[in-house]
Amino acid sequence: MVSKDQGIGGAILVVCVVVALLYVVTLFYPSWLSLIGLTFSASTVQFWVIAVPVLVAFVAILFIGAWIGWTMATTPPPKPIEEITTEIEDKKEESVTEPVAAPEASATEEKLVAKKKK
Repeated sequence: MVSKDQGIGGAILVVCVVVALLYVVTLFYPSWLSLIGLTFSASTVQFWVIAVPVLVAFVAILFIGAWIGWTMATTPPPKPIEEITTEIEDKKEESVTEPVAAPEASATEEKLVAKKKK
């Protein structure tokens, strides 16, 4: 039995292979489109078969660049490394100078101690 993810992956594989085959056939043999009722000149079909993927790829790259720019513009700058190291050193000094407090006794322990004293 195939899992849901494997089924989706198989469907994506089949669609991509079919689109790739149709793309290559249309690029080198554009007259096949007349078999399904579409009539265009070969040079026009070949132009658009090249132009559309180039346009999509170009816009996708520009979108990624815009997203990187947006992220950089809206992210606050990090703290300087000197400030971070100073904070770490201060925490180390505080932990060394502060005495360690004795843990509080629970109510049950106090009752046991009181019984032993009696």
